[in-house]
Amino acid sequence: MSRTVTPPEASNPDPHGSDAAGAETHYRALEALYASAPVNALFDSRLEITGRGQSRLVFQVTEQSYHAAGAAHGTIYFKMLDDAAFYAANTLVSDRFLLTTSFNLHFTKPVKVGEVVAEGRWISGKRRVFVAESRLVDAEGDEIGRGTGTFMRSHIALSGLPGYSGARD
Repeated sequence: MSRTVTPPEASNPDPHGSDAAGAETHYRALEALYASAPVNALFDSRLEITGRGQSRLVFQVTEQSYHAAGAAHGTIYFKMLDDAAFYAANTLVSDRFLLTTSFNLHFTKPVKVGEVVAEGRWISGKRRVFVAESRLVDAEGDEIGRGTGTFMRSHIALSGLPGYSGARD
């Protein structure tokens, strides 16, 4: 896969200014980018960008992700929480792919089979480093985990990623 690489200092058109159609196009392109990632073929999941600085990831947990004690392994928590926070932050950046630089997890309840929703929310940062949080909610409406991540602008242009550019064409 070839990627277009440009310096991170390049201009960042604001997808949230007066051009609401541009923001919606960016949001749909981020959803397409999520769907196009090969790792996501391993999971029954769907990303929804619900607005500026917000995302929602609907995830079906199966027994295939269980550890020996009969609940989902922590990697499932991380995957859902990181993705939700990451995409919430990337709604504020229309020219670059963000990278996770750190992520803290808090587990509060075992994840079992069924639908789990990860809700992401941007907290701070507008230039190079962004902070976003996310939480996991199970089918009973209980919070089962929470996370906070730090994300940094990369040198990778979103427009050079096939999943992102395909949604914008």
